[in-house]
Amino acid sequence: MPKGEQTVLSETGFLVSETDEKGYILFANDEFCKVAEYSLDDLIGKPHNIVRHPDMPKVAFKDLWDTIRAGKVWQGFVKNSTSSGGYYWVFATVYPYKNKQGEQCYLSVRRKPSQEDIDKHEALYKTMH
Repeated sequence: MPKGEQTVLSETGFLVSETDEKGYILFANDEFCKVAEYSLDDLIGKPHNIVRHPDMPKVAFKDLWDTIRAGKVWQGFVKNSTSSGGYYWVFATVYPYKNKQGEQCYLSVRRKPSQEDIDKHEALYKTMH
């Protein structure tokens, strides 16, 4: 994919990943790997911010981490990077939970946002840097 090109999620696309308490990837489904343009082996053990796009304001991720560390579910619109330098937008929901060993983990599920929401958040995020 050419650098800077947008990948648009399918209407039924559902990206799933799981991280440990520090944000290191424990699991990613095939759809997440395909859209982000990474193999599963490339993602496991890496920080989830491997897909963070530079257009995303730091305050958005501070809000995410403050929310999930408090044990609450976070939802928001996120622009992510692909491995080839492109990008994709998602509506994300992040769920904090304890695994069987009692360790803090986070499950993130993402789907396609509307173009109206993308346009709104792209403009908003430009004012937040």
